[in-house]
Amino acid sequence: MFGIYGTADAAAHTALGLHALQHRGQEASGIVHNPRAAGLVGDIFGAPSVMAKLEGYSAIGHNRYATTGGSSDRNIQPIFADFDFGGLALAHNGNLTNAYLLRKELVRMGCLFQSTTDTEVINHLIARSNYSTVVDRLIDGLGRVKGAYSLLLLTNEALLGVRDPMGVRPLVIGRFEDAWILTSESCALDIIGARFVRDVEPGEIVIVDGNGLRSIKPFAKQPRRFCVFEHIYFARPDSRVEGVGVYDARKRIGMELAKESPVDADVVVPVPDSGVPAAIGYASQSGLPFELGIIRNHYVGRTFIEPVDTIRHLGVRLKHNANRGLIDGKRVILVDDSIVRGTTSMKIVEMVRQAGAREVHMRIAAPPTTNPCFYGIDTPERDKLLASHYDVAGMAKFIKVDSLAFVSIDGLYRAMGKPGRDPDQPAFCDACFTGDYPISLDDQLGVEDRQLSLLVESA
Repeated sequence: MFGIYGTADAAAHTALGLHALQHRGQEASGIVHNPRAAGLVGDIFGAPSVMAKLEGYSAIGHNRYATTGGSSDRNIQPIFADFDFGGLALAHNGNLTNAYLLRKELVRMGCLFQSTTDTEVINHLIARSNYSTVVDRLIDGLGRVKGAYSLLLLTNEALLGVRDPMGVRPLVIGRFEDAWILTSESCALDIIGARFVRDVEPGEIVIVDGNGLRSIKPFAKQPRRFCVFEHIYFARPDSRVEGVGVYDARKRIGMELAKESPVDADVVVPVPDSGVPAAIGYASQSGLPFELGIIRNHYVGRTFIEPVDTIRHLGVRLKHNANRGLIDGKRVILVDDSIVRGTTSMKIVEMVRQAGAREVHMRIAAPPTTNPCFYGIDTPERDKLLASHYDVAGMAKFIKVDSLAFVSIDGLYRAMGKPGRDPDQPAFCDACFTGDYPISLDDQLGVEDRQLSLLVESA
């Protein structure tokens, strides 16, 4: 998400910001409310004739990554609605965990839903609030919502940003000349030459209007539980999130991994691109040479966030190619950020063996992903997670490696600057590794009755 207030060509700046955030979603992009269309940012907003129509001093944009509601055009964000106080555009990063129950209640009250996203629930809660101001209506509506969310809202007079009380998903504040920016990651500030100001705090609402920026914290304080998977995989390595440089964090994870799981080998090879910083850290700590033994085709998107298995499998074949001269006859340590489904890892290992590797050892810069995420990462079904079916030895056999090891949960926390994981007060949301869900999963009850409409898409 990217929002800006107080500059000419706001939509053009937003389009640039969305380019920097393309890694967060590749299925659709929208700016304000028109045009909205499916595809990559450059395909939609690259034409001068399109951008010329998007005038004004404020804008918000969104790259869609479907975790609920499917990928149809009616789910493209920002969503827009006319209220009695004027128009409101809304963009959302995260997942609501009681959206289905709220939706059923709102439908019984006569609300008409135009999409199958959880985001539209927030719009209806704002519409039904009895308060008069947008901010008070937003606070009232979010008081009924559970889940992980960072939101951007745009009215005729103001730009608003809000994070859920545990701060699971990121949102940062930037400054560009006299304009204020709210966006998911700091890398979106860099692309337009803006400066980073600070993170939006968990439970904070930031309001930007003609009087400048102000903030309120209307929600009860809760333990901070930022998503640790942002550091491992999802955020761009040149971003800073929650005060931590993502690239440096990934290097430190690789170093912890080398301390915990050394192996006698000839070369450390990253699975590009997200495995590169951890592999550099592993090689540095182990004293082994680092080589780009796998070359990535950068004209192919991230396989993990493609919504359909057939496309994901095709992406693996298109995306990577072994650099045979660096692998042939070598004992290779492959370093990757995670193993989720296992299909990508299996194909990578097969490719490296076909390139002549004598041994293939895999080291993973995350603990085993044993549980689905319900807070905004696309791992919704437990039976698709390799680690939910096998122990480490079983996973090694499945992906056909000579050895396999994951960084421990305490090693992960040490890389984040913590002494280890405190089970009574974890510093992060790590539910995908531990099953410790910090926000209640209300919608998972009665899951067999969750068809939202006759036109519902599979997520």
